[in-house]
Amino acid sequence: MRAVVARVTEASVTVEGAVVGAIEEPGLLVLLGIHTEDTAGKAAVMARKLHELRILRDEESCATTGAPLLVVSQFTLYGETRKGRRPSWTAAARPEAAATLVDAVVTELRERGAHVSTGTFGAMMAVHSVNDGPFTVLVEV
Repeated sequence: MRAVVARVTEASVTVEGAVVGAIEEPGLLVLLGIHTEDTAGKAAVMARKLHELRILRDEESCATTGAPLLVVSQFTLYGETRKGRRPSWTAAARPEAAATLVDAVVTELRERGAHVSTGTFGAMMAVHSVNDGPFTVLVEV
């Protein structure tokens, strides 16, 4: 499981002209990719890492500040580009498995008390964000 996590002052996801998820205060934008070998156990670990990641101002986390997260599924994080000019997607989980695990991460975050908004799995999404810093990290479990 792989996530690109950006500290943002605001972020939103639009599908077919309608905002489907947004955070309107400082928090984290999480682009989440699921690997073919990922499990529910990894989803729980990822949720904990995201919630407790100390990259907000003053080395705070969403767990300590209550800052929101916007989680957006992104299978392209597992695009393989070492050979040729066209990415290979063989490492990315199939949509059915990926949707279940993205939902598991979101559910685990919410069970931890996190305020979570999401995109729409499988939809063509426009993601808007105002990066803070910019401060962006790669998280893998």
